[in-house]
Amino acid sequence: VETWGTVYNKLMQLVPTHACQEYQYILPLLQEQCGYSPDRIPQIRDISSFLSKCTGFQMRPVSGLLTSRDFLNGLAFRVFHSTQYIRHHSKPLYTPEPDLCHELIGHVPLFADPDFADFSQEIGLASLGASEEEISKLATLYWFTVEFGITRQAGELRAYGAGLLSSFGELEYCLSDKPEHRPFDPFVTCQQTYPITEYQPVYFVVESFSKMTEQIRDYASKMGRPFSVKYNPFAHKVEVVDHPNMAA
Repeated sequence: VETWGTVYNKLMQLVPTHACQEYQYILPLLQEQCGYSPDRIPQIRDISSFLSKCTGFQMRPVSGLLTSRDFLNGLAFRVFHSTQYIRHHSKPLYTPEPDLCHELIGHVPLFADPDFADFSQEIGLASLGASEEEISKLATLYWFTVEFGITRQAGELRAYGAGLLSSFGELEYCLSDKPEHRPFDPFVTCQQTYPITEYQPVYFVVESFSKMTEQIRDYASKMGRPFSVKYNPFAHKVEVVDHPNMAA
């Protein structure tokens, strides 16, 4: 709890000036309904119930890292696989891999936003039946959006990526004039290489969550799959549009 509190308090200092509007709107709701505070680690069960009511997303705990294909496939069904580990108390502001601070502070708030939830699911839908090469490209798109994405709001750059919103140092750095900011284009972004253990030299800026959802749909339509898919929210199934069968 002490580690959580240290990270939480540090990041909350930057939210008003660095986080996107949607994040700032949803965070107080999580504080009110899911017990987000520096003194208590929220329970995944409560968060999942909150997200389900907002956008139909659910949190599903996992004990280790999943493959890119398995993780992205989960998003197609509005399921976010979350780790259960928390960074070591000796280094509260650094973690070598995703932890609960990253998942709950970085990812969760925006999964309650309808437009962002739609985008996340579209990446997942694009991964169903995709080749290994396409999975790699989709993972890169996920990296530069859901993890390290930046948007422009009222003429100012604001962070929405979970890797930024859960990292005090990179949250300050990403909006400065030190890195390069490029417009998001999935056909270009999917080719971009990136470091994993240091701050990103390049970030991609989106106009809005609804716009990037349109862009990823267009990208998926040109992937060369012999079918397309859509999600049936009433049956909680993914339907193969160009084939009579259903994808389980």
